Amino acid sequence: VDPVQIQQVLVNLVRNALDAMEGQVRRELTVSTKVEDDMAVVSVADTGPGLDETVAARLFQPFVTTKPQGMGMGLSINQTIIRNHGGRLWAVNNPDTGATFQFTLPVSERPDNA
Repeated sequence: VDPVQIQQVLVNLVRNALDAMEGQVRRELTVSTKVEDDMAVVSVADTGPGLDETVAARLFQPFVTTKPQGMGMGLSINQTIIRNHGGRLWAVNNPDTGATFQFTLPVSERPDNA
């Protein structure tokens, strides 16, 4: 993978999570990773208000935003980066509160000389 691009995706998801939790009494951000079926799964979960159904349906389209000053390009760009690396990006509302954004990336063996 291109580490700079994956870092950009993570920074964008974390910033979005922090923005979503602004003004919330409980502000918890959890970033986790695991491996499932030869894919790394990265999760960014927050305790914000969660995703509105109407926005969630268009979340990864360019220019869709819930921010007054937002351009709505971050998630669309994130999705393109992850797809170009052979993964996928999606979001779900948490059972209690907030949302979780997850993406996958293929896991590959490191060469012996790496």
